[in-house]
Amino acid sequence: MPADSLSLLLPDETATAALARAIAGALQPGTTIHLSGDLGSGKTAFTRALLRALGHTGRAKSPTFTLVEPYNLSKFNLYHFDFYRLSSERAWLDAGFDEYLDGRGVVVIEWPEMAGNTLPEPDLLLRIRCDPAAGGDARRVDAHARGPQGLACLNAIRAAGCFGPEPAPR
Repeated sequence: MPADSLSLLLPDETATAALARAIAGALQPGTTIHLSGDLGSGKTAFTRALLRALGHTGRAKSPTFTLVEPYNLSKFNLYHFDFYRLSSERAWLDAGFDEYLDGRGVVVIEWPEMAGNTLPEPDLLLRIRCDPAAGGDARRVDAHARGPQGLACLNAIRAAGCFGPEPAPR
């Protein structure tokens, strides 16, 4: 894979938490992460693990019905969006949510495709999908970096060393 992309097999939620910890260490204010995947693929589970890795000890709610959940963390604010129920591509702009992209916090967006082309490119795109061939709760994550902050996240994943080579196809 190119230096700006990485494909991972996460066998369980422990591996998802390890991925979140690796990324958490590289996050800076202004970083935007898009999470794409089917219902139940693990987007919210990843975000909850990311919040825990960043020191959040309270409840991490899914913003499916509120569209956004803000978290005041020690290093920066994190804004968790879920656009699954977005009524139109422009609805997030009409609601004034573009103000959250001011570079002062970290933004995590589930279902970014529901906003069409109205969102700026993310620093990091994670495509998460269930991998029944790998068994159990396994997830496949394709990570794509765009720009220096995204590359810093990919480098942190590589440096974590907890994601070995993918198993040979069956």
